Amino acid sequence: MTYFRPTDLTDAIDWLADNQARIAAGCTDLFAAETGPSLKGPVLDVTAVTAMRTIERRADHWRIGAAATWTDLLRAELPAAFDGLKLAAREVGSVQIQNAGTVGGNLCNASPAADGVPPLLTLDASLEIASKAGTRTLALQDFITGPRQTALGPGEILTAVLVPEAAGAGRSHFLKLGARKYLVISIAMVAVRLVEREGHVAHAAVAVGACSAVARRLTAVEKALEGEPMVAGVSVPVTDAMIADALAPITDIRADAGYRADAAAELVRRTLEGAVS
Repeated sequence: MTYFRPTDLTDAIDWLADNQARIAAGCTDLFAAETGPSLKGPVLDVTAVTAMRTIERRADHWRIGAAATWTDLLRAELPAAFDGLKLAAREVGSVQIQNAGTVGGNLCNASPAADGVPPLLTLDASLEIASKAGTRTLALQDFITGPRQTALGPGEILTAVLVPEAAGAGRSHFLKLGARKYLVISIAMVAVRLVEREGHVAHAAVAVGACSAVARRLTAVEKALEGEPMVAGVSVPVTDAMIADALAPITDIRADAGYRADAAAELVRRTLEGAVS
């Protein structure tokens, strides 16, 4: 097996252009998918690329390096709008998985149940993608195209997650439902970000994962929430039918579509309550 672990992003991009390699970061998904004792084929290990590990505030956005681990994210100083993302980070496997698994790997694995996707959707995240041809940005909602499918082209690396300054406003929350408390793949999960103005919801972002082929923003629910009072205990105008229509839930080994629709609706209400309180 050919293995390359550069420290410079340019070296990584140049090597990838000449090698049809798999990109390895925390390997918490990559190794799990292997049938043998080691990774096959050329492997590009990006864990030593400093530019892909940092989490920082820039002039008009936050930049989360794709090779930043979930533990890195939990330790980063970020505003309350990122609290939902940090709650999701605590749900990614065990502490050992959080120490190794990366934000970018969670996105590139493209599981419908990827914990990081719903909170990043509520943060209006876009992705920085680099190749020898240059750098491009793509909205997260356009990056994951289906189960285990992304918009990455040959020779491209996901280098960072970008969150615009405006999305740093408000407060956020995250909840997931699984068959047990820990080390579980979601049946349904919900992320919410609310911006308050004069005691009412000025802006709402609601995303649901593990219920559809890809996680989705619920725009109809968001619109219904605008103008509602931001007071704990106040019922929110979210019906089961609104959630089911927006999701078209899937049936798989963990739950059927009907259960997912009911669970997602209840989780949305509880997550909204959590964001308010």
